[in-house]
Amino acid sequence: MRRAVCPGSFDPVTRGHLDIIGRAAALFDEVVVAVGVNASKRRLFEPEERLAMLEQACAEWDNVRVDGFTGLLTDYCAENDVVAIVKGLRGPGDFEYELPMAHMNVSLTGVETVFVPTSPQWSFVSSSLIKEVASFGGDVSPFVPGFVLERLTARVEERRAGGA
Repeated sequence: MRRAVCPGSFDPVTRGHLDIIGRAAALFDEVVVAVGVNASKRRLFEPEERLAMLEQACAEWDNVRVDGFTGLLTDYCAENDVVAIVKGLRGPGDFEYELPMAHMNVSLTGVETVFVPTSPQWSFVSSSLIKEVASFGGDVSPFVPGFVLERLTARVEERRAGGA
């Protein structure tokens, strides 16, 4: 079985993420969407919330599962028989950022990185941008699944009200 991992924070999951996950699912026997849990970073959604949203978002693919991890991605890959890391590239800046990590990852464990160019309609979409636009009341509905939009809107309203 050829298992790949699509790692990220997914805070929140976007249609751009799902584009890459779906395309990876067509290339590999199994794809693990690995949610990085870094206690030192402040996220909009807790790890459990991100995992739940991803499980719902990935339900259409039988060969995709969602898992959380801490520490080095290469350790996770070695422990889970992962042969490839799949990373989406929106543009040249992503490539410049990702290439040194790909070199380090292959040198540590032999796990290759597969770069998949994001489909043009999602090439400008990022979780950070989605959160920023939503925080100012902008319409991000085309860029996230409906259930993610509901959670995002609720969380933004909580923050505005001083609840978080």
